[in-house]
Amino acid sequence: MRILATLKSGVSFCPKYRKEKKLMVFQEPPLTSQETDAVLQKAPIATLCTHNEDGTIHAAPVWFKYQDGNIMFGTQEDTRRVKNIKQNQDVTVVVDVEQPPFKGVVIYGKARLDYDDVVAKRVSIFEKYMPTKNAQGLAEGLKKLRTPVIIQVKPSKTVTYDYAKDETGLFK
Repeated sequence: MRILATLKSGVSFCPKYRKEKKLMVFQEPPLTSQETDAVLQKAPIATLCTHNEDGTIHAAPVWFKYQDGNIMFGTQEDTRRVKNIKQNQDVTVVVDVEQPPFKGVVIYGKARLDYDDVVAKRVSIFEKYMPTKNAQGLAEGLKKLRTPVIIQVKPSKTVTYDYAKDETGLFK
């Protein structure tokens, strides 16, 4: 059993490393690749994190689609997330399961703005949340209001966690 202490910042460390002045951060056991795919296919919301010009982080919960190893978001040209991506393509995406036992996926990657075939791509995202007819109506309606764009995120690093696999039993 690991003995952990928690700093005020919420970061855990192991007291035996304190003498060496090392901070040991523990990550819960990872998801398998099949479990990762399942979380990314089923979770309803992803949090897309982009960099504001002042150095702060803009975190936006958004509908998404996981396809061919990439994350796809539909949005409008005039949103903060698009403005931020135009300045800095580095993004973080967090997708998690909100019911115990908690599990999730943190994706670090580069975002690309995609203006090709936007309505069809948005329909494919919206179909995760509603029938196709409603998804088509929503995508078309949004296009009439504001310029649509797709954000494509290609992962460069993925970190997963699964508290169901917690050895201490504290999260079960």
